[in-house]
Amino acid sequence: MLSRGVVSCSAQPQKFFSAVPRSSAAARFPPPPPPPPSPAPSSSSRFASVAWRRSSSFCCSGNPNPRSRMEALRTRASAQPLQDADDLIDSVETFIFDCDGVIWKGDSLIDGVPETLDMLRSKGKRLVFVTNNSTKSRKQYGKKFETLGLSVNEEEIFASSFAAAAYLKSINFPKDKKVYVIGEDGILKELELAGIQHLGGPEDGGKKIELKPGFYMEHDEDVGAVVVGFDRYFNYYKVQYGTLCIRENPGCLFIATNRDAVTHLTDAQEWAGGGSMVGAIGGSTQREPLVVGKPSTFMMDYLADKFGIQKSQICMVGDRLDTDILFGQNGGCKTLLVLSGVTSLSMLQSPDNKIQPDFYTNKISDFLSLKAATV
Repeated sequence: MLSRGVVSCSAQPQKFFSAVPRSSAAARFPPPPPPPPSPAPSSSSRFASVAWRRSSSFCCSGNPNPRSRMEALRTRASAQPLQDADDLIDSVETFIFDCDGVIWKGDSLIDGVPETLDMLRSKGKRLVFVTNNSTKSRKQYGKKFETLGLSVNEEEIFASSFAAAAYLKSINFPKDKKVYVIGEDGILKELELAGIQHLGGPEDGGKKIELKPGFYMEHDEDVGAVVVGFDRYFNYYKVQYGTLCIRENPGCLFIATNRDAVTHLTDAQEWAGGGSMVGAIGGSTQREPLVVGKPSTFMMDYLADKFGIQKSQICMVGDRLDTDILFGQNGGCKTLLVLSGVTSLSMLQSPDNKIQPDFYTNKISDFLSLKAATV
């Protein structure tokens, strides 16, 4: 079960932000505060201490001891090509699929996907689709699956936009606090469904800052979290506003939906991913984000709890080593890398790569053709 933290913070009067000149803007960016000490916090700092405790448990990679994780990866045997698909299929109850690069590329379905999913369902396997792309809500992703001719239930879809809202609910994010969103519509919709106040998002994409002498930018002091995801409307206004909230609002959380370096906006080439937006805010705040998407274990724990799945009975299928495969390994699952997306065979077999899946294959439709060799 997911642990729940009871949090509280004193309500502050609502302050609408605006950009107004002021004679002095000194001391706007004091050094970030250190994590709270181990003694019990006062009621005014309880929200911040819960945030620090939670972030330390799965920030970035989802592993509380990154050094031991990397040491373990160095000793992991090299990935084996998938030769007997039936053996892998029979060994697990649930398949978790990444979407971009596994099910589709851009708006194009990858060959053989419908037949493969139908075959797995016919064998009684539970299918779950997990994506780090936060631009859509689960409902919106359901429509994309439908448009591509795939029958997928909304309850089988878990996007990082949903993960951000689910995480905030899991820590009892205060109802009198707000979330500033650097991202797109998917995050806003999931926050709305969770009953969490929010501001920002695409509508801030057209806002500009006039840097006049003595200019001073206001921000909403009731913002208790800044959620950063992929954002095609990213601009300097958002960087400054998010920075002010994180640096100046006591206990304000810095949450990233993912740190993906690239994404597939089209099937023609790779595009800069959400990690570029997260990196900008990390650079200006000098803070590490709490990552709720892959490879953090938050979504894996949530799925295992929701469906009552033993993690040893899960196979994670993805195209990225540092998110999908590491996500499965951090969760104690079997892992299968497909070469239909970001990772090539040369990247997998490079001496510099320390992340080795259990198996690899060209695409998920290989499940239909790969059988055990007969003697």
